[in-house]
Amino acid sequence: MLLFFILGLFVHFVFFGSIFDIYFTSPLVHGMTPQFTPLPPPAKRLVLFVADGLRADTLYELDENGNSRAPFIRNIIMHEGSWGLSHTRVPTESRPGHVALIAGFYEDVSAVAKGWKENPVEFDSLINESKYTWSWGSPDILTMFAKGIDTNGHAHRPSSREYKDNIKLVDAGIKEMVSILEHFYGNDGKTAFIFTSDHGMTDWGSHGAGHPSETLTPFVTWGAGIKYPQKVSAQKFDDAFLKEWRLESWKRQDIHQGILPVDYLNNTDLFKAESMFTNAIQILEQFKVKMTQKKEVTLPFLFIPFKLLPESKQLNIVRKARSYIKQRKYDEAVSLCKELIHLALKGLSYYHTYDRFFLAINVVLGFLGWTSYASLLIIKSHFNLTRGVNKEVKKPSHLLSCSCIAIGVSVAFFLLLQGCPWTYYIYCLLPVPIWYAVLREFQVIQDFVTLLLTVPPSYFVGYLLVFILGIEILVLSFFYRHMLTAGLLAFAGWPFITQLWTRAKSISLSWIFFSLLLAVFPLMPVVGRKPDIFLVMGAGLLVLLLSLCVLTSLIKRKDSFINEELLLHLFQMLSIVLSMCVTYSTHSSLRKKQGLPLLNQIISWLILAFSLVLPLLSPTSLFERLFSILLSLMSTYILLSTGYEALFPLVLSCLMFVWIQAEQETLQQRGISCKQKVTSVRFTCSTDITQFRQLYLDDVRRAFFLVFFLVTAFFGTGNIASVNSFDLASVYCFLTVFSPFMMGALMMWKILIPFVLVMCAFEAVQLTTQLSSKSLFLMVLVISDIMALHFFFLVKDYGSWLDIGTSISHYVIVMSMTIVLVFLNGLAHLLTTKKLRLCGKPKSHLI
Repeated sequence: MLLFFILGLFVHFVFFGSIFDIYFTSPLVHGMTPQFTPLPPPAKRLVLFVADGLRADTLYELDENGNSRAPFIRNIIMHEGSWGLSHTRVPTESRPGHVALIAGFYEDVSAVAKGWKENPVEFDSLINESKYTWSWGSPDILTMFAKGIDTNGHAHRPSSREYKDNIKLVDAGIKEMVSILEHFYGNDGKTAFIFTSDHGMTDWGSHGAGHPSETLTPFVTWGAGIKYPQKVSAQKFDDAFLKEWRLESWKRQDIHQGILPVDYLNNTDLFKAESMFTNAIQILEQFKVKMTQKKEVTLPFLFIPFKLLPESKQLNIVRKARSYIKQRKYDEAVSLCKELIHLALKGLSYYHTYDRFFLAINVVLGFLGWTSYASLLIIKSHFNLTRGVNKEVKKPSHLLSCSCIAIGVSVAFFLLLQGCPWTYYIYCLLPVPIWYAVLREFQVIQDFVTLLLTVPPSYFVGYLLVFILGIEILVLSFFYRHMLTAGLLAFAGWPFITQLWTRAKSISLSWIFFSLLLAVFPLMPVVGRKPDIFLVMGAGLLVLLLSLCVLTSLIKRKDSFINEELLLHLFQMLSIVLSMCVTYSTHSSLRKKQGLPLLNQIISWLILAFSLVLPLLSPTSLFERLFSILLSLMSTYILLSTGYEALFPLVLSCLMFVWIQAEQETLQQRGISCKQKVTSVRFTCSTDITQFRQLYLDDVRRAFFLVFFLVTAFFGTGNIASVNSFDLASVYCFLTVFSPFMMGALMMWKILIPFVLVMCAFEAVQLTTQLSSKSLFLMVLVISDIMALHFFFLVKDYGSWLDIGTSISHYVIVMSMTIVLVFLNGLAHLLTTKKLRLCGKPKSHLI
């Protein structure tokens, strides 16, 4: 099993790395001939002001008194320059925002592997193409921008007085800087000014994704070569911003990165046409270099050129555009250049993705082979499906071995002729040994098919359709959280299609109730958008009420309730009370802008520390240990909650308790004897292998339930694949000083708490149903790999960077599911089976 796990890690590492060769190689091209406009520029110098994290609406709109927050910039719009919106599509962070500003292209997608902090390849920009550059600001950006707005937005949110007052400060600073520069250069009229922002900010104080409040940034420019304000009677845009900002009469011209905005230029038509012609030739040169590079590494009979822009058409467009310029048909020349730019960009995309289909086919073959092998291993080792079938083991044919070797050598020789990079050899050769391992199990495949033929077709097709539908619901839930609601509604009907409803109505009714209750959460808005401290308090009160009921039940059921157990239970209830008090007190203090009280911070960290130790002091009986884990983790979760999500672990745990009882009841209906009732089962460190049983088809359903509940824990209250699902207010009970590592660790623990509750419950399910962890691991591996194959085709390298980043995150989450499952299973085993003893009694050590 260890060897299989190591090989599995390697295979999944290759599958994960493949997306960076298939989808995220650098599109940038080097070696082009530099192009220059043959006319003198209107400005000698450019001054670029970048306000970090400034939203367009907050700058342009008027305050409650009808006055502008940025009077200097407003005056520029009305009397001196041109304005508009910049529609950024990069990850809305500072560095990639500046790449778009100073280099004129979207951040290199291969930089996703660098965390967008550095670019993996060199590129041209205004900085290295200028004779002199002076820049002030963050050292990883190397350009000037006004710091302070972004910081206030994170701390106080964009609607706050602090954020809006900071805009006035920036406006005054720009006015002073412009005055100094113009005086220094003797008011020679040769300076061009641009004021913009690298990204915006959401209402809840975050950025990084693709919400309009993050991607819409202001763009104001004035000075040498820039048009003066143009008054218009009417303008047509898809939004209502002009009316909101009272700028209907001043012409708005929006910016799109990469294409020269000639409408901003106050120059001759000849200059505009020549500038656009230079822009088109630059992009055409990139197209030619990219085509040559691909042609050199492709066998002649396999090379397929881009049909929309052959060499004859290139020459024809260039000649015609130059002819239009000579004939002073400048508008026609600009239009033709835009057409050339459009075709060249499509051609660049074509050659950039030239090998994508070939690589994808090989990775898919590897995926299918690995999933087939894992499925065969389950059938061979754990399913009781080969009984009564001839089990004579045949040695693999020499023909199979020779064929696989021949295929491998042929593929390697083909890649060598093509001059492919070394990673291509891995992607193309990996499927060969995987499929060899699959075909070696031909006898198992034959026996399995024989048994399938004995199953009624309607029964088999029904099971297959339900399985496919379940996988599709899991995949869709990554994009649409409400699909989890649909799945939970289907779960609520589970007792009716089994004998559970007739044999255990109370369990069935509880299952239906908590399934429907849990189905509400995916319909709620993502956590952090609308904080509600009273919902957090309500969750704490419900936990206390449930604790009192459980305590009363335990006292009645036990002849002698040990003082240690009673004290532990009361101490955990006290932790819940303290968490509620600290959360409410901290919320009130921060609202009054008095900061985080030191006592609250100390209590929060103590509760967090004790939450992992207290469950180990509780009895190892199934119900008491699981409830102790719930109380300890809820005390921490309340401290990390800002709204309705505080109720989520409680409802999830209630459903898990019912699930444990329902699974044992379902197993008994199959005639499998369960030696103990759920109330008398105890967690134990030692595993009795003889108690494990063979797998049945119903165990596939149990594995699917586990995966579904884990996905629900992921997306039940938000989308962890998006940076905007996190609200820094969640960690304010622990710290308010910005510390990315510590805040990230606390947020990660908040995310993991529902997972731990699910895995602890499944630890009990395994114990009560005598299910092997190894078989579970293999079934979850197959389910997650099938989902991963879906997400492999859904990975995006186009559109907004929210779409790109989210698609990668989904793929990584599913690929990592099995590894995370192993970790969580170990943590759940520790929390459920280990027992610490105090007061001089023998202790169980954690090591």
